[in-house]
Amino acid sequence: MKKKRFAQTVVLFILLTALPAVAAAEILVADLSEIIQPVTARYLLNAMDQAEREHATLLIIRLNTPGGMMDPMREIIMRMLDTRVPVAVLVGPSGARAASAGCLITISSDIAAMSPGTNMGAAHPVSIEGEKIDEIMSKKIENDTVAWIKSIVEKRGRNADLADKAVRESKSYTEKEALEGHMIEYVCKDVDDLINQLNGKTIHRFNGQEVTLHLSGQRQKWIPMTSKEKILNLLAHPTVAYLLFMAALLGFYFEFAHPGAIFPGVTGGICLILAFFAFNILPINYAGLMLILLAFGFFIAEVKLQSFGVLGIGGVIALILGSMMLIDAADAALRVPIRIILPVSIGMALIVIFLLRLALGALRRRTVTGEQGIVGEIGQVIEAVHPEGIMPAGKIQVHGEYWNAITEEGDFQRGERVIVTTVSGLTLTVKRTNQ
Repeated sequence: MKKKRFAQTVVLFILLTALPAVAAAEILVADLSEIIQPVTARYLLNAMDQAEREHATLLIIRLNTPGGMMDPMREIIMRMLDTRVPVAVLVGPSGARAASAGCLITISSDIAAMSPGTNMGAAHPVSIEGEKIDEIMSKKIENDTVAWIKSIVEKRGRNADLADKAVRESKSYTEKEALEGHMIEYVCKDVDDLINQLNGKTIHRFNGQEVTLHLSGQRQKWIPMTSKEKILNLLAHPTVAYLLFMAALLGFYFEFAHPGAIFPGVTGGICLILAFFAFNILPINYAGLMLILLAFGFFIAEVKLQSFGVLGIGGVIALILGSMMLIDAADAALRVPIRIILPVSIGMALIVIFLLRLALGALRRRTVTGEQGIVGEIGQVIEAVHPEGIMPAGKIQVHGEYWNAITEEGDFQRGERVIVTTVSGLTLTVKRTNQ
């Protein structure tokens, strides 16, 4: 009986030990169609962590990116080399690209694949940190990147010469060129096709381990971005960051021009904080930032000074140039497109100048309420008006109201029309009007 119970215990232990492996028989898929930056890098790093926690058989990253930043790219590649779960990168779907940082991520993976009609390459490192580097430093960065990526590619058994050209000469390759040049191993139309081609294949991992992929019958599990990652990724987009900054400036201007409005100031403060979050991620050029602030100064001066439009035009030019310079990146994917800059800049200029003219017009307009508002108004004599000191005091009617009145020009008789010159308490001083 004891032997039987011991055997049952052993069998139960084996079954319990095997359950996690059985439950983990799945393929995880991450889909990235964004710029490589800290937020999107965090998404891929979390996907690799999840694949390890769930003991996934394979992690597939479907990639479509114009490139991005150097440091997040290095972080992704280093984690990819270290992860316990094999990682396949598929440049797809058809029409996609893996440019710049995306190319280096692809050729550093355990399995590199591309869909028909895709391309990758143009991986020359550029300064995107808002700093201007000289030719010598640029060459050092280039050599460092080439040596680093070649050390990875050679160990992967891929074509190091083509990788060298992708970095040094910004060469790009179609899926056929990449396959024939041994930069990738597979051309497949989609994730399902890749899984079918990989089933039963043995791959060599970066640490020298050989892994045979048994993928038949395993379910796919796509890993979406979390709500937090989606929001942060949206805020980190160059165009969104630029629009938030413009909205912040407009909100603060409106609050200063109309103190007590509250809502524009609150909105501007929120937008400014969100814009600064994005600026902390993106490469910002402070000369561009100063030009934008200078543009607002020109708009204010345009309304107060008679420049015949010179200051206004200068403000528009400064705003456009500042907007183009604001995000200092050689990669077009990290810059705000001119089709956004032009309408936003001109629209902002028109709004600011219009609001300024309204505010200054209100300040210059003659007072029309209270005691001062009655000065200059036309009234009709109801009771004879005499000079000051002669009793009884005369009365006039202005805007349907009766006022005591005196004059410095002689007597005015009932029915005559007069104009108010000053107000003293409830007594008006009037004079003759030509109307």
